[in-house]
Amino acid sequence: MNYASKMTSDVKEGPVITLSNGLSVPILGIGTSPVGGYSHEAMVCALKECGVRHIDTARLYKCEDLVAKSVKESGVARKELFYTSKAWPTQFGYDEVKKTLKKSLKDLDVEYVDLYLLHWPICPSGTKNPKELIAESWQALEECYQQGLCKSIGVSNFEEQHLNDLKETWTVVPHMNQIELHVFNYPKKLIEFCENLGIKITAYSPLAKGKALIHPDVLKIAEEHKCTPSQLLNKWITQKGIITIPKSTKPDRVKENAKIVDITLTPDNVAKLDDISNHEMFSVYVVTQQNIDEWGASLK
Repeated sequence: MNYASKMTSDVKEGPVITLSNGLSVPILGIGTSPVGGYSHEAMVCALKECGVRHIDTARLYKCEDLVAKSVKESGVARKELFYTSKAWPTQFGYDEVKKTLKKSLKDLDVEYVDLYLLHWPICPSGTKNPKELIAESWQALEECYQQGLCKSIGVSNFEEQHLNDLKETWTVVPHMNQIELHVFNYPKKLIEFCENLGIKITAYSPLAKGKALIHPDVLKIAEEHKCTPSQLLNKWITQKGIITIPKSTKPDRVKENAKIVDITLTPDNVAKLDDISNHEMFSVYVVTQQNIDEWGASLK
């Protein structure tokens, strides 16, 4: 499948992906995961100097209020930005998801988010019917979507079975599935499954926590294109028509990640990078039931 054929372009925002409901999503975003902490300087740099317009955050990250301060200092208008946030599994449930979304809106100081996700398909300990809990949480998101509190809705870390379960009750097909995606973890079958349903993909941890930056094939191809390994890895993702949300706390790294537009990988380059996970497949994010419960306990 030619994922790149799904990509359109916008002069002001740069390359974008169009969701099934017609909403445009900047293909390059900036992540705010708690790994390494939040950097106000890096966020302002991304927005003000690099033209990044897609911000990915979550209730779990506990930085939505900090994002609001960074956006205010950057001077970038709300209408130019695309905000993604997420509800953690301990915040699942029909009423709780709605409350959680409203807390995100308050902390981000916005009237709506552009995309809101169910963060993980692992429900809290003691959940009697996980499938039912996720279904009612999705129903809440559908209603928030209809009310305009979020311009699109989706899931994160959902595999085929989770989506098939949700499919039994959804009335709105998820617009997005945000997944761990890098050269060591390239779930091609899941991506194709989502594409066939009209679900777009966002890749988090595109550099595999730095592990992909030193792979021999990555270094060799980066040298060929006279770009850095991080630029190559992000381009490998966006050239497939998939959104990438690299996170960095260093302004120089943020600038580096933003300079991927002029790189075009050859079919051989893409095939070589695609093949890495066939021989060296691993995940850099393993979330357990204990993580769901313990991390969720710290949320308000």
